[in-house]
Formats: sequence, C-alpha cells, structure tokens
Amino acid sequence: MFGRPDINVVHAMNRLQIHRGPDGQDAWADEHLALGHTRLAIVDRAGGDQPIFGPEGEVLIANGEIYNHTSLRKNNHSYPWSSSVDSEAIMALHFQAKSQQSTRPLSARQHAEWIAKMDGMYAFCLWDPTTEHLLLARDPLGIKPLVRTFADGSLLFASEAKALRAHEGHIPQFDEAALIARLAWEYPLDGTTLLKGVHQVRPGTVEVWALEDGKPVMVDKADVERQRLAPKATWDPLSQAGDLLESFVDGVSQRLMGEVPMGIVLSGGLDSSLVAAVAHEAAQRAGQPVPACWTVAESEDNPDWMAAEHVASSLDLEHHQYILEADSFDQRLPDLTWHGEDFDVTVLFFQPLFDKMSEHVTVGLCGQGADELHAGYPRYRNLKEHAQLIDARLAAMDHPMARMIEQGNLPVGDAWYAEDHSGTAHTGSLESFLNFELEHGQLSNFQLRLVDRHSMAHSLEVRVPFLGSAHRAASMELPMEWRLPASLEEKAALRAAADLTNLPPEIVRRPKLPAGRATSPGLITSLIDELKPRGDEVLRRYPRLSKAFKGQPELAIGIGLFEAIHILDRGDKAPQRSAIALLDEVIG
Repeated sequence: MFGRPDINVVHAMNRLQIHRGPDGQDAWADEHLALGHTRLAIVDRAGGDQPIFGPEGEVLIANGEIYNHTSLRKNNHSYPWSSSVDSEAIMALHFQAKSQQSTRPLSARQHAEWIAKMDGMYAFCLWDPTTEHLLLARDPLGIKPLVRTFADGSLLFASEAKALRAHEGHIPQFDEAALIARLAWEYPLDGTTLLKGVHQVRPGTVEVWALEDGKPVMVDKADVERQRLAPKATWDPLSQAGDLLESFVDGVSQRLMGEVPMGIVLSGGLDSSLVAAVAHEAAQRAGQPVPACWTVAESEDNPDWMAAEHVASSLDLEHHQYILEADSFDQRLPDLTWHGEDFDVTVLFFQPLFDKMSEHVTVGLCGQGADELHAGYPRYRNLKEHAQLIDARLAAMDHPMARMIEQGNLPVGDAWYAEDHSGTAHTGSLESFLNFELEHGQLSNFQLRLVDRHSMAHSLEVRVPFLGSAHRAASMELPMEWRLPASLEEKAALRAAADLTNLPPEIVRRPKLPAGRATSPGLITSLIDELKPRGDEVLRRYPRLSKAFKGQPELAIGIGLFEAIHILDRGDKAPQRSAIALLDEVIG
C-alpha cells in the first residue's frame, strides 16, 4: 500500500491471500509504504521469512522462485547475505547494480538490466528509501501474478485481485471493455482483469513508482524481456532433437529446487507426459527424489486416466489416481470462481486435483506453455476461421466498446498493449498469432492464471518447465513447419524430441485434447445442463452482449457466478453458498 499506508489494511490483505502462504505472515510499514507477505516455505524454510531487508534500509517482498540464485550468489561477494533463500538474490542484484552506478537513482532501463539476470518465475516489490522509489516487477512470461489499483490516494498491489478489497475504498465493478474482449477472444487481453481500474503489471516489465505531492505516480517503466519468435530457416531432427530435449530436461531439473516434496501433474497428454518422461534424469541431476505423479478423472475408462496410467507404469513412476466424485463439481464451482477470478467452468478438475496433491507435496510440475511455444491448439490450423469467429462475436455485440475494438481505437496504456484487437489484426500468419498469444493474454491471463490461482488455492506451488529459459530459447528458433506441419500432427519438433525418451509411441503421437472436458466430459456436461436455464436468465441482464455467448453456455454461467461473488458480494470472503443460490441472487 503505497501512499497513505495503513498496516491494518495490509494485514487484512494478507488474510485474503492466506491460502497462498500458510507458513508465515508478516507486515511492515513506514510513513510512505505498508507491505505484507504470506509465505509458502520451499527454499530455506527456516530462515527465509519476508520482508527481506537490505543493507541500506531496502525492503523486499517477493513471490515465486529464482532458479539460478545459487550462481547469482557465487558471483556477488560484496553483498552481505543473511539467508539461503532464493528471493534474497533479488535484493543482492539490486544492491550490486546501485554500487556499480555513479549516478542515483537508477533508471527503469538500468533496473531491467539487473532483473534480466534472474532465471525464474517472480513478482516482486522493492522499496529503496535512499531514492524513495518503489519497484514493481514481474517475470517475462507472467507466471506469477501482480495486479494493482488506486483507492483513496493509495496504490494497492497484490498477487490476487480479491486482496485489494481489504481497502474499503476499492469497490469492484465490471470493466465493460475488458469483458467484451474476453467474450470475443475467450481469454482476458493485455493488462485487463475484468475489473474496472484493476490492471496487471505487464509480464517482463519493471515499473518505478514515486510519491509526488503525496500521490503515487509511475515515473519510469522498462521492458525486462519481450517474447518474440525468431524461427530459423531449417531444423534437423536427427541432429537437433536431442538439443531440444536437453533444454527441457534442464528446465525440469531446475524446477526440482527446494526442501519440500514435489509431484507431477499427469493428464496423459504429450506435454505432462514429457515432464514424467524426463523425471528420473532431472531428479538425478538436481539431487532430488524422483517426483510421483497425480491424475484425476471421472472414471477409470476415461482416455486421460488410461493414458496417464500407461505413462506412469511405463516409466516406473509412483502414481496417485483419484476418481472424481459425482457431486464434486457442484460443491467446488463457487470456489473455482472465487479463486480463479474469471469465468472458468470447464476446468473444474483443477480444484480436486490440486487439493489431493497438496495433501502430499508442496510443489508440482505441469505441462503448461508447450502449446503456445509449439503451436499445439487446433485453432492454429485455420487462422482465417478463428479470426472470423472473433470478429463475428464482436459484430454481434451492440456496444460502443465492441466498435472501438473492431476499429483499432483502444487507448494504449495500463489496460491495452495495442490499439487493435480485432480478430484479423493478429492472425495474418501463424508466427504473428503465436507472438500475440505469448504476449497478449492466452498464456499469462488464461493458462498460467489457471494454474497459479487454483494450485495456490490449496497452498501448492506449480512450476512450468516448458517455460524455462533454455527450452524457451530453443523453441523460439524452430521453423514454423516444425511447429505445425501441413501433413503431420501439431508440435512436430517436440514430438521428435519426445521420441528420444522412453515414452510409449502412442503417447508421443497422442493428439491434443481440451484438458477440462477430456478429463471429465460427463460431469462438465451435466453441470452445464443443470445450470444452463439460470445462465440464460443471466444473459437477459446483458442484452447488448448476449449474442456473443452463442455456443458458449458455460460463459453465461461463469459471468453470473463472477458477478455474484466478485461484484455483489465484493469477493472479500470465500463463498459459502451453492452455485444455484449465487446465480439466483444475480437473476433476482
């Protein structure tokens, strides 16, 4: 809470995010700033409490993991290290950068240079009292969240939007432009959060804030890293598939860092199966136990269940399997909406999966990120059709913001990173569309948000080895025809790398399936059928937007639950009522 700080508000913010860090809570304040932190202890469990204090009074709170903290520690002997926790590397790099510069304060560009030395997933705030500058920064892919807003002259920032509601001056309202873009594209775009005035710190960005006349102002900003494909002309699987696989093994090995039990989210698809396939070698390199695997599905004859079982047995991995209870989705849907902070309905299996994993492990590894790097989604095969679908949804909405999006008149700033978000604006080629999805929301605002919010809901940290720096760099250089060949299955280069492992060939060749519906198609269909009449009633409250919901009945249910939990009830406590009761509140 920057400007007009109130430590009691920050303590309340901690309580709203206690699920993210049950192992320790603390808060600190001075006349300019109040900071709070809830800790999930993974590295230096005994000595890594936050906030972390620097030698010149600096104060740091951080979320995530710095995987190369050991090498950063070895290369910085001038800093007075006080713990073994990885987050202290952030403070040390900042102190080193200040010491090497003759001028103060550092510019955002200079801050970006030291931040770029970190390899990890992170969101952090660093206060330097010598310059009275506040830094907010987020990792290059947006794996870890960081949102902010203003209330009564204060800048509020947190990992989750629900924490902002600890301040009575923050009244959550729908952002209609963000809602319209979400309906058209099926994921939130850019820095939007669906809530008016609540924006994300952009992935791969550092912001510098100061107080001017007592008011918080962003005085500088710089990119740490932007994502952009750099495909080479050729790629030879005979000589280069091994290098691609090695880059991935390196990422999995890095992500086994910690002093807690770890596991693998195993769906039976190519991506999660590849994590399992290299688990033995990665664990040996990391000097860690081989992680076990976790799978949930609605029945033992579910294709995902059977594929995951085949993978685990073939690779000699411990495997925990759980059948979803028939009423588990009815009970968990409100929690899914509260934690997810979006319209998610079809990914309900995440809640029981992460709940079960958290009973045994503190860290999980998953396959998210592979589809965006390697062109794994079916829509990538027909970009023209996908663009037409998006533009048709925009055209169906009788709203001035839909016209603004169509005409490329969005105001570039905190909410929007580009003026034009029509369907045709970003789908001219597979390369341009992948660049768009990496930078504008599909990855950070949908896939990574899902994993972060629903795992942390159960105090489980899930890591994403496909987004490790080595594999990301190798993947960026793949020719487009080795991502999505005209005559072969998608993710051709990745499958060539998987051929070098002990994965069964039928798993390597297994086609992409929609994760939520594939795992629990019957339960999802039954739930949507049960709630659809109430979803139809919700749509009557949005007559100017209702035509865009065609073919997406789950979104009508999702928007009704979001409104009930995050708008009408302010989202400042976990919901205690059923999905039906919450929808009935909205439709009156």
